[in-house]
Amino acid sequence: MSSQVQVPSKSKLKLLKREKDSIEVELEGEDHTIANLIAKYAIHKKGVVYSSYIVSHPLIGNPVIVLSTDGSRDPLEVLEEVLNDIISDAKEFREKLQEVISNNVRCEEGG
Repeated sequence: MSSQVQVPSKSKLKLLKREKDSIEVELEGEDHTIANLIAKYAIHKKGVVYSSYIVSHPLIGNPVIVLSTDGSRDPLEVLEEVLNDIISDAKEFREKLQEVISNNVRCEEGG
């Protein structure tokens, strides 16, 4: 049984599998970039024992996030936490970048 959640872009999330300690979520219309980011963030979360993604075909496949916990946490809640962390880190990066740009800081060669 799968369910779909519409997200505000060309992408769709499809929950392919949900068990007590694992989920599989397909990222329709996405590629390795966001899937890898989610998997890397998730593996560092407490209670997560496995986090990766699968692309069935490099040209036409959609990435599927695979996330398993030790049972102490709901994997869907972990995924939500990961997405919030990514948003927070992206906002922080954006603020720092804007600060550098507004202060006209230049990068020096070799450093």
